[in-house]
Amino acid sequence: MGRRRGFAKYMDKRSPATFKIQVTSMVDMFVILLVFLLKSYSTSAVNITPSEKLALPVSTSTKDPVDVLKLVVSKEGVFVEDKKIVDIKDGQVGVQDVDASDTQFIRALYTELDEQAKKARTIASANETIEFDGKVLMQADRSLSYELLRKIMYTSMMAGYSDVKIAVMTND
Repeated sequence: MGRRRGFAKYMDKRSPATFKIQVTSMVDMFVILLVFLLKSYSTSAVNITPSEKLALPVSTSTKDPVDVLKLVVSKEGVFVEDKKIVDIKDGQVGVQDVDASDTQFIRALYTELDEQAKKARTIASANETIEFDGKVLMQADRSLSYELLRKIMYTSMMAGYSDVKIAVMTND
């Protein structure tokens, strides 16, 4: 009689039992869970978490955001990539921040956006897979006036960011 090895040999030495573990059902359950988790996992590369003080407008849009420069306009100020650039008081930018010759132009915001654009262009010139496309994602509080948002979009356009996307909350 040949020598038996491994698991079969171990099973023969054990005391006889009528119960054997069937793992097929458990494997089926894990496959179903895996498929469910993969289907429900968000594949969006951009994670937008508005602050508690920021109330985004509500929309039925289902487009995923793209990973671009983030511009946040709240009741407290204007932020570029989480860096406060301009203060906002009573829903308006201060007179000292607006250019005297062009009341739609916000000088400090332009300076910061221009620096961000220069960085992006430098990276694009060094890496041919990346290109500067002038896109910005704006998170704006819904209670702010359109006049203020127009000034910010105008200044963004002057700095080279002519494609402004506005982040909204979906009503799921």
